[in-house]
Amino acid sequence: MEFNARYILTGLFAVVVVIAMFFFVWWLDNKSGFGERANYQVRFTVPISGLNAGSDVLFNGIKVGEVDKIQLDAGNPGALIATISIATITPVHADTTVGIDYQGLTGAANVLLTGGSADAPRLTGDAANPPLLEADPGASRSWTQKASRILGVIDDVLEKNSGRFDAILAGLERLAGGGSDKEQKVTHDLLAPTSFSTSAPADTRQLSVSEPSVVLALNSDRILERIDDATRPIGDARWADALPALFQARIIQGFENAGYQNVMRPADALDPEYRLVLDIRGFWLADKSPRAPDGEIDLVAKILDRDGAVIASRHFAASAPAAGVDEASAAAALGQVFSSTAGDLVSWTAEKLQ
Repeated sequence: MEFNARYILTGLFAVVVVIAMFFFVWWLDNKSGFGERANYQVRFTVPISGLNAGSDVLFNGIKVGEVDKIQLDAGNPGALIATISIATITPVHADTTVGIDYQGLTGAANVLLTGGSADAPRLTGDAANPPLLEADPGASRSWTQKASRILGVIDDVLEKNSGRFDAILAGLERLAGGGSDKEQKVTHDLLAPTSFSTSAPADTRQLSVSEPSVVLALNSDRILERIDDATRPIGDARWADALPALFQARIIQGFENAGYQNVMRPADALDPEYRLVLDIRGFWLADKSPRAPDGEIDLVAKILDRDGAVIASRHFAASAPAAGVDEASAAAALGQVFSSTAGDLVSWTAEKLQ
């Protein structure tokens, strides 16, 4: 009797296992347990990588079903159609957008359904007649495809505007002080005077030399040519610094060459005994056609005491012939006229301060 009972229990167990297997297979076939499913077809018009049968279908980021199968569109070689099976309660409307959601860097793809308005008609269908949804091409590309597309657009823009970008880069390079030796512009300098008619006074009181005031045309580092009443740059010729700062530096150096050691810029002199104020009214290559041009300088110097009273003033004007109107000739003539005038200025100042 006990022997028969064991066989009966074994048989019942086998029947239960078989029935459970049938239910499990039915559940797998319905994808989501015992709930009803709605079928839709999605047409993609761009290449889709990483999407396979069994991939998840998400609605607003929540899993609602799976991809049943993927097949090529016989009527359009550039498209493919994916059949999806999702829960019937999923609110798929006529304006629901469809795209691909790529998971991380692995490239696993899921079908992503997004929103839709409540006023739009709802789409329903069955396995025999599933509604067709058109996927958004822009939302269906992988990040690698998007990057490739963007790089292609950038490459096209760069190719069409290569000349402009080269000019911009060359300008930035010049601004940063770079560039090849061929592109480096030659600059010219002024030499401080070394010969003087009067030596510095024995009791050298403190003297500050202000940065000269200039007319607008001279407030730059360009070497200028004056024709009639107009000025223009000579080629791309430039001084080593802006003209007012260069004048100030070389005149201070001239005082030091003359033995006047207590001379400095206003920022370095807290309460100077005297101040030398300069006004440059002309410093250019003057066109003297039909004869050769001259390098001309025209400036006014004033010596002020601590209270700002003018104790002496003088107008300096001089010229020197130039060999031509090229950069080198203009720089040489202007350098010569500056050195002689600056020497006279230092000697005159030393004489007045005695």
